[in-house]
Amino acid sequence: MNSSLKTSRHDESLISASYTISKNRATSEEATYFHSILCQVGLPRSKVEEISFERRCGEAILLVKAGEIWDGEKFVLQPIPYGPAPRLILAWMNTFALRYKTQEITIGNSASEFMKMLGKKVTGGKTGTIHNFKNQIQSLAACDMTLGFTLEGRAHTFNGRPIKHFEAWIGQNLDGQKSLWPGTITFSNEYYNSLCDRAVPLDIRAFTALKASALSMDVYCWLAQRLHRINGRPVILHWASLYEQFGQEYSGKDPAKDFKKSFVKALNQALAVYPLAKVKVVKGGLLLIASPPPIPYRD
Repeated sequence: MNSSLKTSRHDESLISASYTISKNRATSEEATYFHSILCQVGLPRSKVEEISFERRCGEAILLVKAGEIWDGEKFVLQPIPYGPAPRLILAWMNTFALRYKTQEITIGNSASEFMKMLGKKVTGGKTGTIHNFKNQIQSLAACDMTLGFTLEGRAHTFNGRPIKHFEAWIGQNLDGQKSLWPGTITFSNEYYNSLCDRAVPLDIRAFTALKASALSMDVYCWLAQRLHRINGRPVILHWASLYEQFGQEYSGKDPAKDFKKSFVKALNQALAVYPLAKVKVVKGGLLLIASPPPIPYRD
């Protein structure tokens, strides 16, 4: 068989999800939720060596700062959350909070149980998914997020830590080092109230099918909150604007070109599981046309 015709497990998952979604429109039972702000200015997609990270979208900018976790003996500085894992975690916690109308989220009894709920493959060891997953949930629980935006000539700053209380079981990993696994996570009042007002419903089948690529997940979230708000004529977004919003991680001799190539691939993956989205790649950028949201409006 020609190797160029082979498909990866991720490709097969996308094809399967695309077929299922195209045949069966999502219901409220298949909805998961993301905050509208994080649909516009997402978390880092690759590892951040510094202790702060900024992403801008037009007049809005998100600042994420690394925080510390108490391990039972001392405060331990956590890295900034990045990649698909914190996106999956946050979406699951958002959904739990909204569905049960509570700020306190009870996490599974083990990392593997929680990961299975999110559709993640479970592997152990230092390089396994459980180790990375624990690190990402601790980073997410510790981080601070600050949003700055300009509105009607005034500069606004919103300071908020999504998670105000992180209660964890203390254990040991394979090296004998302390290892934490959360028993409960509690959203802050500010984040929870804002989430209730500004949650964007996503198709959980689509979101989990894209879990191999944080960029694809971000593009999907962005389209889910953007397309149904277009009124009247289609909107053209130029590559320079898209690069400012999504391209921070790209560097090298021609970062804009590298970004465009990656973005088009991520866009195609997102559109595969969002068949109602009307988006076209045109000369100079993208053409966005008003489209139904992934989850139908409630009557």
